[in-house]
Amino acid sequence: MANRVPITVARGDGIGPEIMDATIAILQEAGAAIEPQFVEIGEAVYKAGHSAGITPATWDSLRATKVFLKAPITTPQGGGFKSLNVTIRKTLGLYANVRPCRSYDPFIRTRHAGMDVVIVRENEEDLYAGIEHRQTDEVYQCLKLISRPGCEKIVRYAFEYAVRNGRKKVTCFTKDNIMKLTDGLFHKVFDEIAAEYPGIENEHWIVDIGAAKLADTPSAFDVIVMPNLYGDVLSDVAAQIAGSVGLAGSANIGPICAMFEAIHGSAPRRAGQDLANPSGLLLGAVMMLVHLGQPEAAARVHNAWLRTIEEGIHTYDIFQDGVSKQKVGTSGFAKAVIARLGKTPEVLAPVHYLAGDTGPQVRPATHTRARKDLVGVDVFLHWRDGATEVLANRLCALDAAPLKLVMITNRGVKVWPGGLPETFCTDHWRCRFQAANPGDPVSPRQVIALLDRVEKAGLDFIKTEHLYNFDGEPGYSLGQGQ
Repeated sequence: MANRVPITVARGDGIGPEIMDATIAILQEAGAAIEPQFVEIGEAVYKAGHSAGITPATWDSLRATKVFLKAPITTPQGGGFKSLNVTIRKTLGLYANVRPCRSYDPFIRTRHAGMDVVIVRENEEDLYAGIEHRQTDEVYQCLKLISRPGCEKIVRYAFEYAVRNGRKKVTCFTKDNIMKLTDGLFHKVFDEIAAEYPGIENEHWIVDIGAAKLADTPSAFDVIVMPNLYGDVLSDVAAQIAGSVGLAGSANIGPICAMFEAIHGSAPRRAGQDLANPSGLLLGAVMMLVHLGQPEAAARVHNAWLRTIEEGIHTYDIFQDGVSKQKVGTSGFAKAVIARLGKTPEVLAPVHYLAGDTGPQVRPATHTRARKDLVGVDVFLHWRDGATEVLANRLCALDAAPLKLVMITNRGVKVWPGGLPETFCTDHWRCRFQAANPGDPVSPRQVIALLDRVEKAGLDFIKTEHLYNFDGEPGYSLGQGQ
């Protein structure tokens, strides 16, 4: 076939090789114009001494083809190994994770007939930055990073996706009643960009009640855009309540490269048994064909898959007595889909695609730099040598003028001044110093002088965070109870 498009393909770990072989066989029989270039990633590469789970040669292939079809991989337990999935998404700038979650009633068990929700998950930031530290005997830290450009890219992508795919509403989930700066920024950017799309309904939910509503009444939603962690968790929930996590594929879209995969893991306990359902990876590959500008092949595969599902030819994970007609394994399911290429479903709605339906390419806006004023510092201490008042007295005696101790918190709760004896404290203390005269500027040298006094007093400071005002607005949170 002429004009085959090179794609990078990883067969993965666990059930990965089986479901990838099934998927590639279906794509090739459907006439997809692809030329797979196979690479090895994952467990074997980790164990060969590549701590990231990927070799330089594979990076070269990804950057050359710009399209990656990836089966699930296994990250070895222990040893500090980082998630390769996260590494690939962030390194290649794959900022948008698109996860359609649709029910196939009455052919696959679900309580939500007609469910058709698309989760658009931010893919580069949030707690998935993976920046963690052990700071004391008792306390570990993970940094949550949210940027305005990251929010702008993913929110605009969600609205553009809705426009291009005939969707009517975009919903935002955050927890900005608690995380007022990070999740608050995501919500603020959502409101700003939503105003530019008057033809698309928009709404915001606090993520916990939003998750409950999604699980109970998914028909209330259309497109949902979320920060990284919430999107990861709730897209699995949405896929499962639609029918099965094993049916869900996903697209990871960036300005240059894209990756397509199933949302489930490598399931090593099922490996080598010809049992695994290849549907999630296959539907991810359908999204890949659309991205590659091959909508006819994408529709041909998807409609054959729908017809197979309709006819009750199911793998063990979705097999249901009284509904399913034949239980098949991985290879048998692939053969069934291939046999139905060119057919369309009779009950479920057939699909058709336009090239580029995976979504637009968007870039963040350029903003004027804010005026940034240093107004204090939070000094974090590892300390377990007495009551809160003892620590406060030692810090007040430092003679750190013009900086003055104004607050001590433990795990975010104010314990000085005016703390309560019922508050449980660990060995990790945030000690906030600000200018004795509020509004007076603070210099970095004054912060350094303070830390020198802290060290000479025999106190173990483990971290600092500067307190800034941006255009006069505080860029830091209050203590709980402050």
